[in-house]
Amino acid sequence: MNPDLSYCVVNTNGRDHLLACLSAIERTHPPGVTHETIVLDNSSDDGSLAAVRAAGHDVRVIALDARAGKAENDSTLLRAARGRACLLLNEDSELQEGAVAALLGALESDRSAAVAGALLLASDGTPTPSAWRLPGLTVALAGALCLHRAFTVQSGGARMRRVGWVQSSAMLVRRDAAEQVGYLDPAFFVYSDETDFCKRLRDAGWRTLHVPAARAVHHDQLSTDSRSARRRIVEFHRGRDRYLRKHHSAATRTAVRALGVWFYLVRALAALALPRHDPRRYLLQAGQELRPRRGEGIREAAEEYNRRARIAP
Repeated sequence: MNPDLSYCVVNTNGRDHLLACLSAIERTHPPGVTHETIVLDNSSDDGSLAAVRAAGHDVRVIALDARAGKAENDSTLLRAARGRACLLLNEDSELQEGAVAALLGALESDRSAAVAGALLLASDGTPTPSAWRLPGLTVALAGALCLHRAFTVQSGGARMRRVGWVQSSAMLVRRDAAEQVGYLDPAFFVYSDETDFCKRLRDAGWRTLHVPAARAVHHDQLSTDSRSARRRIVEFHRGRDRYLRKHHSAATRTAVRALGVWFYLVRALAALALPRHDPRRYLLQAGQELRPRRGEGIREAAEEYNRRARIAP
């Protein structure tokens, strides 16, 4: 008999975070809900799987020989899962008490909803944006007018609400709805993959919910060194450009790009007078917004890792 819930965790060299994530699953899992836990290890070389086995966690493992993108990994997990609902988690996400019950309750209360996203917290417990309107001309205009947080971010407040999209760091998905739309699009390596997923679900008649009563700490373990930051910026704009090309007209894409460049240039100017803000970072963002296909992103870093792994003795 299939379980009620599948926990689906993607791990890439996050051993300590992964152990904390699995412990949080076991600590917070609601009684009476049958479940399974699946860990997809994205070709880690930090001893993650050995640590999981040594800790005695009851998990099913999918071990990849080569690194793949987040969208492809999440889709692999959704295809392998047996639960009616699947909770997608990053290895650096820690569920808080009551989170799973709140997410399951949200999908139960709204049969037209395919996705329920948790409220994400930074490592210090501060709430961070975790639900947004779908990208488009109106959203770009709001950003250009410095109204992004007021208009585009939809994760404020304490009540459950319908939103455009939620972050996949802690995202509950109806498995049959995901199957209906063909899972996540692997053309998105990372960034905008869940945005595209929620958009395609909406086009198929499903809704996305943000559930503030469900909380998860997202440590965001990705490095903040300058080279990694540049790769992340490249991949972010590449993903957003792919989303716009997939869902919007050429005229809309041009307008959105122009408004985006303006948004980053204004922020670069403001950063000159603000402490702890680097105008060079905003200028880099403006350049990638203007030419989103240039540069090397996280995809190229993974490809280089795979090449080195193939030739290693």
